[in-house]
Amino acid sequence: MKIRGLVVAAVVFFILAGILYWSEHRKPADDTVKASADTPPAILKLDSSSITQLDLKKMNAETVVLTKTESGKWQITQPKPFGADQDAVSSMLSTLSALNSERLVEDKASDLKAYGLDQPALEVDVTGKSNKTQKLLLGDDTPTGSAVYAMLAGDPRVFTVASYTKNSVDKGLNDVRDKRLLTVNSDKISWLEIVRKGQTIEFGRNKDLWQILKPKPLRADTSQVSEVVRKLTDAKMNLSTADLKTDSAAFAHARPLANAKVMDESGTQSLQVRKDKDTYYVKSSAVEGAYKIDADLGKALDKSLDDFRGKKLFDLGYADPGKVEIRSGSKAYFLTRGGEDWWSNGKKMDADSVQSLVSKLRDLTADKFPESGFANPTIEASVTSEDGKHVEKVQIVKSSDGYVAKRENEPALYHLSSSSIDDIQKAADEIKPAAPPSK
Repeated sequence: MKIRGLVVAAVVFFILAGILYWSEHRKPADDTVKASADTPPAILKLDSSSITQLDLKKMNAETVVLTKTESGKWQITQPKPFGADQDAVSSMLSTLSALNSERLVEDKASDLKAYGLDQPALEVDVTGKSNKTQKLLLGDDTPTGSAVYAMLAGDPRVFTVASYTKNSVDKGLNDVRDKRLLTVNSDKISWLEIVRKGQTIEFGRNKDLWQILKPKPLRADTSQVSEVVRKLTDAKMNLSTADLKTDSAAFAHARPLANAKVMDESGTQSLQVRKDKDTYYVKSSAVEGAYKIDADLGKALDKSLDDFRGKKLFDLGYADPGKVEIRSGSKAYFLTRGGEDWWSNGKKMDADSVQSLVSKLRDLTADKFPESGFANPTIEASVTSEDGKHVEKVQIVKSSDGYVAKRENEPALYHLSSSSIDDIQKAADEIKPAAPPSK
């Protein structure tokens, strides 16, 4: 009995061991099948940088051909030469270079008509540096509407791809055109000219700061000029509503509003802006035709010289100065900053009261620009910033309706309100020594 029991136990052991062995060695095979089923087959695997041409062929539409130039820029060469929207093309290349299917429908399809692939709605021909072309065909939507049937010409397999994948490459001429009215690089623009109502205003840029060059050298409000440059370079054609004949005729009969020219390292481009009632039209030297535009650009250009002038008396920005000097009649104030502390004649001053004065000086703004009225200044203010590199000196004199100020070494005059000077004098009088440290 004991021997019989041992034999039975041994048989059971070997059976269990065999089952365990089979289970452990079978599991990887099961996982492999599952992974293979869950991994959609790739349709295209390309290096996007090696793609040199895209042909977009849609039913009942002109073929659009995009070609990469030697400089790496994309251009439209058919149906007519146009600049291409580089971002739009880049998005298409990203989709095409790593195009995966959702699933494989048929390994060897015999009836392409069932999928709308006998006469595909869209064909995208992708050509690389080796001049090898692969043709992606996109047909009907699947019954659920969330995917599209697709295949490569010459490959019998039929796949499905997500509808958003089709949308990313289903582009017409207007979708891939460069719609900018000026194609200059906004960051590289160094010169701007605006001609309005017979007056020419020229601006020059030095790094991030703009200066008025004509009709005479004047300080410019950099934020105002930068806003005009931004609106000029952001202006785009609305090709969805454009009617070249109608818009060109309307432009010809509209009232001239302003002309603008910009220059970057590539050259000079110009815009003519006209207005008919509340509608603005523009014609560019960079693109063919005339177009309607939003009112923002027209309003940005419809400004006088004074609108672009720098009105702040001090170019402090948000930085704290290192030294402030004010003389008003018999009163004099001399303040220097060390770290977070302010000092006057060796005595530490209350920082909040000094900051109040600095804020008033920073906010000192002209409300107009008189041609005369400056003589015998009674107030002088000097502000030193940028670690002593930038010194601004202003002289101020009382006038019949406020004050007139003049910056050192500049011919321009600035009219200031009485209240703004009164506030500065009051803030200076209220500066006090710092409270003694608590024990």
